[in-house]
Amino acid sequence: MDTLSRTARTTRVVITAVVCALLLGGTLWGSDDDFPFGPFRMYAGVNPPNEPAPDPRIEGVTADGTVILLDEKRTGLRRAEVEASQDAYAADPSLLRQVLEAYEKRNPQATPLVEVRYVNRMHEIHSGRPTGKWTDNVLADWRVAR
Repeated sequence: MDTLSRTARTTRVVITAVVCALLLGGTLWGSDDDFPFGPFRMYAGVNPPNEPAPDPRIEGVTADGTVILLDEKRTGLRRAEVEASQDAYAADPSLLRQVLEAYEKRNPQATPLVEVRYVNRMHEIHSGRPTGKWTDNVLADWRVAR
């Protein structure tokens, strides 16, 4: 086994110290955007066993009233991207046009949508288990102008 030179050991110690300082600083003052040097809070918490669990979603509605879940498979937009835009959609529902455009691009033969909405579905939980019941709160609603 070869031994490290003094310079190589010093270099490794300095790099380790810098990485540790970044991790500590990110943990104390960072946000999810600083990952992997900041905390990744997305899964850091847990809901109490009898409180509803949120399930934010974007839905499209066809002219006949059929509701279509506009998920990653149908739009190419990741759930985290959509959830990060929740406040923006609520402030300006016309931004949901971007979701519609992504849906139409991936599904050119699909039935046209007349409405796109951002919905926060709250799943009822009892003793830590889903009951199968939920309520929907529409946070943003945009009518498609054709």
